[in-house]
Amino acid sequence: MEFSSKILEKAVNEVSQLPGIGKRTALRLVLHLLKQPVEQTRFLSEALTTMREEIKFCKNCHNISDVEVCEICHNPARNHKIICVVEDVRDVMAIENTNQFKGIYHVLGGKISPIDGVGPSQLNITSLVEKVKLGQTEELIFALSSTMEGDTTNFYIFKQIKDFDIKTSTIARGIAVGDELEYADEVTLGRSILNRVPFENSLKSS
Repeated sequence: MEFSSKILEKAVNEVSQLPGIGKRTALRLVLHLLKQPVEQTRFLSEALTTMREEIKFCKNCHNISDVEVCEICHNPARNHKIICVVEDVRDVMAIENTNQFKGIYHVLGGKISPIDGVGPSQLNITSLVEKVKLGQTEELIFALSSTMEGDTTNFYIFKQIKDFDIKTSTIARGIAVGDELEYADEVTLGRSILNRVPFENSLKSS
């Protein structure tokens, strides 16, 4: 792709680094920005800079937050004895949109995947086990995507906390095997949360 401007080329190259954005799409987006008022591009730039520099991760659940403790963890109306374990913040958003879950979350930040070089130490698993050790958690709900990596991660965590007096469950398989949680429709995902099953049962059926 030939560019008449090095400045334009640099902008296109940077935008094309985003997931799912190729060079042609990046060019279309950059040209669109050029047609907009300068103020609009400045607002976008400032919003991205502020997000990168000021956004925080909740010290309790690792969800994205503007403050040290996110709104969900800070909410006294939530059931803090039930923790839903998810892969990333997109899954928190997906489950929250169902309005069916009233507990709190724990964001792992990924799934165990040796092929991709992701091991347990690179995920927020230790802090989850520490929560369980405190004895204030009654149930862990495994809500990872029903993929091999998701199941491997579930089982690893299960082994870490199996000696503690805690109930473990997994979302019902209304979510098709191999599906990513964030793409499930709200009704199906909501029913999967409500109709969760003991984690040991999911081991027998897999």
